[in-house]
Amino acid sequence: MPDSPLSRTPYEVLGVSPRSTDDEVRRAYRRLLRETHPDTGGSAAEFHAVQLAWEQVGSSVDRAAYDSGAGASSSAPDARGGSGSERASRTYRPEGSSLRARSYGHPGGDEREHFLALMREWVGRGVDLADPYDPALVRTAPREIRRWLAKAMAEEETARIVSTLGIGYTIWNNVLVDRTGENIDQLVLGPAGLFAIQSEDWGSVVRLSRGELEGEGIAEGEEPFRSLGHNARALGRSLGVKFTALVIVVPDDDLEAPIDQIERGRLAGAVVVRRSVLPQLLRNGVGGGERASVDRVFELRSRLQQGVRFV
Repeated sequence: MPDSPLSRTPYEVLGVSPRSTDDEVRRAYRRLLRETHPDTGGSAAEFHAVQLAWEQVGSSVDRAAYDSGAGASSSAPDARGGSGSERASRTYRPEGSSLRARSYGHPGGDEREHFLALMREWVGRGVDLADPYDPALVRTAPREIRRWLAKAMAEEETARIVSTLGIGYTIWNNVLVDRTGENIDQLVLGPAGLFAIQSEDWGSVVRLSRGELEGEGIAEGEEPFRSLGHNARALGRSLGVKFTALVIVVPDDDLEAPIDQIERGRLAGAVVVRRSVLPQLLRNGVGGGERASVDRVFELRSRLQQGVRFV
């Protein structure tokens, strides 16, 4: 699986500029080896990250390959076919099949528009931007630009997963919340209920703490669950529906447990879940709640179809 667009580059891990000399990179590597070594009180994970960074840019040959994009894991083919760059440039297209979930709206579309606009502005006017998804270009972009691409890809992956669940499910993507002017990434309706979902990729491990998500990649003042709860309440009131659960989906490696749930407070019952566990959650619900009848699902689908607006 390719790295997230928000994964730290080897230069970021080593704390040097891509324009640093080979000698400066080497000195940074040696210093960080000492500082991060577990035997001297460092972090094993960070020590490993430093070693991997050195493998990618430690020699002139490896560094040239990495800088050109040839050494980027995000450009390597994976089981779904094609390179990370090629997959990133594709817009989401549900495969045509009568057995697939109904899907409305464009997952990740608004985020990709933001990404492309910011990339063009960052590269500069008059510069030919042949491939804005080129891994070598993307990883040199500022984090705030890469964040939009990571977000788009996360939404697209959730939509792809839900599409495989069958005709008993319906997904609405990038849903506008009129009362707040914001949006909810996905509404998913199925036999286990109606779920409000945010598809996220902060490029770092996240954890629940006092009813909210924390992590290195989550910006100061950013409150993912409170924001989702606020938007879900506003949307629920305007559509006349009640959500079964609030769900934040993150890459598998970014959550220690398969699923974690808020136990107390106004957001009790909201969950953060690994991406691979999402189908199980949508099939079984949260905490084994009562399943909706066919008539109830049909009623909710009709109401949502009439009231949902897209970003």
